[in-house]
Amino acid sequence: MKATEVPAIAGAYLFEPTPYADERGFFCRTFDAEVVRSVGLDPNAFVQHSVSRSVRGVLRGLHLRSGAGEAKLVRCSYGKVFDVVVDLRPDSPTRLGRAFFELSGETQVSVYIPAGCAHGFQALTNTADVSYRIDRPHDPAEDVTIAFDDPELAIPWPLPAVSVSERDRKAPSLAEVLRHEGRPA
Repeated sequence: MKATEVPAIAGAYLFEPTPYADERGFFCRTFDAEVVRSVGLDPNAFVQHSVSRSVRGVLRGLHLRSGAGEAKLVRCSYGKVFDVVVDLRPDSPTRLGRAFFELSGETQVSVYIPAGCAHGFQALTNTADVSYRIDRPHDPAEDVTIAFDDPELAIPWPLPAVSVSERDRKAPSLAEVLRHEGRPA
């Protein structure tokens, strides 16, 4: 497994496993504490692991947490997704930077998303399972959502959004969220 920095988002990393394939399918290690530690992250910091299942065109996000934020390690374990990270940290050298990834069950690549960054994805296959390891217990009172179609962000979602939650549909603009969070735009 190798770790690679994401240039557009300071502190974000891609973790790329080495699958071993044969006629039966494949095997790969999707998490390695030593590799995580090698880039300065604490592998024991993750306290919850969740999974979501989406169908083609479903769009989830853009989500983040207020307060101390929430760091995530995200992987598409089955299917394929278009994954998005937006840096909203006030003092980050990559503030308002955006990074786009195609995560898939074929590659099992994980992306580490630092606290203070928004995250979203769109399912590109009929079924897409995304797993999340997070570093703080989830508290719905800290949930923050930004409009997935915010013109300032201009995210190039690859498919029409066939299904979006009510929360995501009614999400405020990036400018509104930054004003509310006390972060200058």
